[in-house]
Amino acid sequence: MTSPQVHSANNGLSFVAAFGLCFALFDVVMLSLARMSAQTIMYHEWLYACSGFLVWMTVMIVSRWDTRLDVLCNGIMCVWWIIKLPLLMPRLQITYTSYQAIRWIREVFGAVLHITFATFINIVRVKIVYYGYGISSMVDPLLPYQRQAEEGPLTDSGIVRKAWHLMTFKIIDPVIRHGSNKQLDFEDLLQLPIDMDPSSCHNLLLRMWDAQQRNSLSHPSLFKAICSAYGWPYFCIGVLKVLNDCLGFAGPLLLNKLIRFLQQGDRNVDGYVLAISLGLVSILKSFLDTQYSFRLAQLRLKLRSGIMTIIYRKCLHVSLAERSKFSEGEIQTFMSVDADRIVNLCNSVHDMWSLPLQIGIALYLLYIQVKFAFVSGIAITVLLIPVNKWIANLIAHATKNMMEQKDERIRKTAELLTYIRTLKMYGWELLFASWLMKTRSSEVQHLSTRKYLDAWCVFFWATTPTLFSLFTFGLYSLMGHQLDAATVFTCLALFNNLISPLNSFPWVINGLIDAAISLRRLNKYLSCKETNTGMNKSSPIFYDEKFDSKELVVAVDDASCTWSSYNEKEFDLVLENVNLRVPKGFMVVIIGEVGSGKSSLLNLILGETRLINGSIYLVGSKAYVPQVPWIMSGTIRDNILLGKEYDQNRYSEVLEACTLDLDISLMMGGDMARIGEKGLNLSGGQRARLSLARALYHGSDTYMLDDVLSAVDAHVAQSIIQHAILGPLMNKETRILCTHNIQAIYQADMVVVMDNGHVKWVGSPADSSLTSYVSFLSLNDFDTFTEAQRNEKLPSLNGETEKPRELDSISTSNEAQDIVEVEARKEGRVESAVYKNYAAFAGWFIAVLSCLSAILMQASRNGNDLWLSFWVDTTGGNQIKISTTFYLVILSVFCLVNSLLTLVRAFSFAFGGLQAAIRVHDQLLHKLIDSPVSFFDQTPSGRILNRLYRFSSDLYTIDDSLPFILNILLANFVGLLGIAIVLSFVQVTFLLLLIPFWFIYKRLQKLQFYYRSTSRELRRLDSVSRSPIYASFTEILEGSSTIRAFNCEEFFLFGFMQHVQMYQRTSYTEIIASLWLSLRLQLLAAFVVSFVAVMAIVGTDGHLPISLGTPGLVGLALSYASPIVSLLGSFLTSFTETEKEMISVERVLQYMDISPEKLTGESLLDPNWPSKGKIQFQNVTLRYMPSLPPALSDVSLTIPEGSHVGIVGRTGAGKSSILNVLFRLNPVCSGYVLVDGLDIAKLPVRDLRSRIAIVPQSPFLFEGSLRDNLDPFQMNSDIKIWDTLEKCCLKEEIEAAGGLDIHVKESGTTFSVGQRQLLCLARALLKSSKCRYSNCFKLQKAILNECESRTTITIAHRISTVLVMDNIFILDKGILVEEGNPQALMHDESSRFSSFVRASTM
Repeated sequence: MTSPQVHSANNGLSFVAAFGLCFALFDVVMLSLARMSAQTIMYHEWLYACSGFLVWMTVMIVSRWDTRLDVLCNGIMCVWWIIKLPLLMPRLQITYTSYQAIRWIREVFGAVLHITFATFINIVRVKIVYYGYGISSMVDPLLPYQRQAEEGPLTDSGIVRKAWHLMTFKIIDPVIRHGSNKQLDFEDLLQLPIDMDPSSCHNLLLRMWDAQQRNSLSHPSLFKAICSAYGWPYFCIGVLKVLNDCLGFAGPLLLNKLIRFLQQGDRNVDGYVLAISLGLVSILKSFLDTQYSFRLAQLRLKLRSGIMTIIYRKCLHVSLAERSKFSEGEIQTFMSVDADRIVNLCNSVHDMWSLPLQIGIALYLLYIQVKFAFVSGIAITVLLIPVNKWIANLIAHATKNMMEQKDERIRKTAELLTYIRTLKMYGWELLFASWLMKTRSSEVQHLSTRKYLDAWCVFFWATTPTLFSLFTFGLYSLMGHQLDAATVFTCLALFNNLISPLNSFPWVINGLIDAAISLRRLNKYLSCKETNTGMNKSSPIFYDEKFDSKELVVAVDDASCTWSSYNEKEFDLVLENVNLRVPKGFMVVIIGEVGSGKSSLLNLILGETRLINGSIYLVGSKAYVPQVPWIMSGTIRDNILLGKEYDQNRYSEVLEACTLDLDISLMMGGDMARIGEKGLNLSGGQRARLSLARALYHGSDTYMLDDVLSAVDAHVAQSIIQHAILGPLMNKETRILCTHNIQAIYQADMVVVMDNGHVKWVGSPADSSLTSYVSFLSLNDFDTFTEAQRNEKLPSLNGETEKPRELDSISTSNEAQDIVEVEARKEGRVESAVYKNYAAFAGWFIAVLSCLSAILMQASRNGNDLWLSFWVDTTGGNQIKISTTFYLVILSVFCLVNSLLTLVRAFSFAFGGLQAAIRVHDQLLHKLIDSPVSFFDQTPSGRILNRLYRFSSDLYTIDDSLPFILNILLANFVGLLGIAIVLSFVQVTFLLLLIPFWFIYKRLQKLQFYYRSTSRELRRLDSVSRSPIYASFTEILEGSSTIRAFNCEEFFLFGFMQHVQMYQRTSYTEIIASLWLSLRLQLLAAFVVSFVAVMAIVGTDGHLPISLGTPGLVGLALSYASPIVSLLGSFLTSFTETEKEMISVERVLQYMDISPEKLTGESLLDPNWPSKGKIQFQNVTLRYMPSLPPALSDVSLTIPEGSHVGIVGRTGAGKSSILNVLFRLNPVCSGYVLVDGLDIAKLPVRDLRSRIAIVPQSPFLFEGSLRDNLDPFQMNSDIKIWDTLEKCCLKEEIEAAGGLDIHVKESGTTFSVGQRQLLCLARALLKSSKCRYSNCFKLQKAILNECESRTTITIAHRISTVLVMDNIFILDKGILVEEGNPQALMHDESSRFSSFVRASTM
């Protein structure tokens, strides 16, 4: 508005206010004169005139303020003046029928004045909002509005304004405004209060848990720790709940007095006071209810944050041995399942005393109304208590079993996702899917048991009020009492108050049972013994004469250890009576056979094993490079720094020493290029060197390197030894290296030979007694190819050491987004197709049956209430008397029909929800296993787990919460529909609400648009913000030993808290937005109650031209108007919640749109194919992504049948891409591959993979029996399996361990890395195939003997591996640069192969 317009508005307000004040003063004077002339003036006439005078006086005073527009044109005032207009109609009607012309003219003139003022301030407000003039920040009850920065003089909010903003959730207005205009981002969310920050919550709960551990050493209680942390604020919230619950019974009491007032026919002002009081009570309860919900939600978020962070912290501080008593699936469930269940305890504990209190008060008030007749209703409730207790016990048992199966399913799912590349190469994905389906079936059996038991609970408690009504009124009538409207409808209102606590009770019990189970599980986990980091840091300095009194940094004295946890009585020793002294500055090389205990010795020094006897001392800081290089998601620089400050000079020296400088120089984005999950866009060699660079950069006193040289080729290994291990960055420090690299052995100061868990020999490499062992290594070195080259999640073949795009395609942040895609989220409303899809999942018949039964159930309930109204009207008047038995029989029929329909509705929802859960999971699982490998490369497994398999994620929503909220939505909808129909039938004046509600409806449409738009975006942000939490947690589960070795626990805990903070912000914003809507809807509903009550009083005066019904119908209308307060809010809240829950179905459907890999083929395979094993590559070009350079470029080669060939090349040369093409893990851009003359692109892909055997460089074993691991399809006899194990040098170890039925732990940790590789070889030998792929060299002799007539392709990591091959192919940057006989090429000094030989120290 312009300044002249503002001036005109101010003048207009002042003029109308002055005119209104004069008119109101005239009215008061006229009443005074009439009183002086001895005329009778009713009390309400004085009240009306004086209140009008005060209103206009207030308007006049405010109109003189500078902030007149802020106050008078506020949204609340505008709506109030509009609502006031229809309320004047009854007074005009009364005045008109009085035939007093002067009085009627005065009233009409007053009404016109009101209309003028209401129209004026609304026009001014519209212009103010449109032009953005500085209007007050007082809350608009319906919509937030745009405000300019220059707000005028009201920017300093006082205490009253702050309290008002707090009560009305004004803080959410900017978020809702943004959400209606654009897609919300994380920066748009509300900031958390200081006491809700994850670090504050973590410190508080951890402090209380530590106090519990100190005070109760044997049995610390997490529940007591939670009570110590949040007990007092929780108690204060309970006080607020007491007030809220007690106020809920003021409505029925006022209703009783109002109906009795109507029955008595009084015409004094008391009726209006009661009617208005009924509305005011509803308003007050709305504020109390939303404040209680808000405070409780805040406490829940604090508790959730604290529990999640202490679980994460515990994982960082518990050793691998101690953690072994929990599977990875269990630990992941702690974070997702148990944390949420314990948080839900906040609701359940208050409900445990609140619900009985509400029930008790309701029963007492019922006693006042119907005396001891209510005992019959009590009898029904008491009889149901043991039934519900029995059902609750069954639910608890089913929940416990379901959780066990859920843990197992999550473990198997994580296993499937982790090893999906290997499974596809084996052709086992369908087999694993079938095993997962069996576990899911068991879980669904327990879930269905729980669902159907819940349905019985719902049935019993939902029908209890109806049965209560039948038995109470029946007994009351049979006792000789006459029913009247006040008694019946007060009791009905009390019954309505009983519905919520009675229906909630089974859910509360279930919640308490679930929380108790989760508390016990978390107590066990949090009570695990933590690693003693202090021992490693502050050990005394000591010397040993054997090493010329040199200072020792590592001392192991008579140590025996196991991988079992501390509370396991039976265990197997992995190291026994080990003694070792390592002087400062020594380079120690540990060598030994497969499974001899080399890695276990390093883990013993690190404190990751359970020490049975002896002692370990480690002086100073340490750095650790594991066999499996642990790479976290982030940039290359982040992985090297690992939280340490950036030093450019040292950083450059480290990159050069680890030969990473060339790799990084070729990367788009350099060292700021992002790395995908588990280093998916890095080669095995690059991951190993990156892990080594991390250790070098940290500059520790002791370096422990576990087989770091095996993942790189010979010349790179030589460079690393010279420039890193023996270079200036490390040569003065202590180095303990597990390796079979001959050059490293002879450069060592000390060699330790391990054998079967014992230190067999310790000495200098110059000692002659070592010579025989070293010569043995050259033939049998197998450990060289270890899990360090794990490639399950690489975007190429499993078993690949290097990959072309790794060197050339690690890109800048933008390119990295192409490799690891940002999680997508849709915009706008949930499409109708999503609802249709869910209905199709549940079954259309069930969907229709559920809706129909709900409608008929509500109709029967409304019919029951109308029959009661008819009963009290016919017995209370002069109508013909009808037998009480007749009324009771009809009432019984209504109750029976209602009970049957309730049963149908409860079980149809349970069945439909189960059907949807089963079908969604099955279809998703098949979609996943049919997806191409590229999908898993671009989608982190944590994201898939969050979306599909976590308890608190999308699949759980579809399993459990979505059917529940849909049931509530349908019940609320039919309940509102029934109330609207009955009110319209009973009180025609209810239709008058359409007049003032026309304006509100327009605002309500905008309100719904504002809130729904924002709530959808908030739920999508909430879903997206969960993924980093689970991804981070999964990541540290794998790298916790590395994190502990570098003492980086606090750094990772801080990063996790950042993820939790973002999750908390989305939840906090979502909660406030929900309460923002709830409050406004409840205030609107309170107006409906007031309107119906006032109109009932007006109708009794007999001044209206239409009848408002009998006392029974009026009582029914009033009893139906009361629950509108909660029902309207519940309906729109449940509608919004349903839309938000449907986002889970929307997200799941996104995965159902994944394009599957081509599974079918044009040709049918002969059962004996391939009979020869001839392989031909013709001009094959392969790109992993269109934006990346080719991994293979126009490669043509021929592998004759029955020949043994090797693939040789440096890091990123494309060696594994050859196998990638052969297994069709990625489609080729051009060219083709023939196997025995057949184009493999035209063959069924699973048949192709099943005909080619593979020994991956990443040994893959899954949890289960050893027999299942070796022969999952049960196609070989035990004799053949034992014979194969003997050929692989494993028979004795397996027999000693317990035979073929021994249980293999998760990821095969039962065996050493080398033993796992041997088992993979045994698995390949058991598979009949003319083509084999391997990458080991210790077993070359066994492979050549067993595969003499079969084509064998070996990815070569050592030159000695390929010297006995028939032919070799040398690749460089995806191009075939050389091929020929290895012996001939070795003697050709100009060949590339000969340069490799010279770089190698064979």
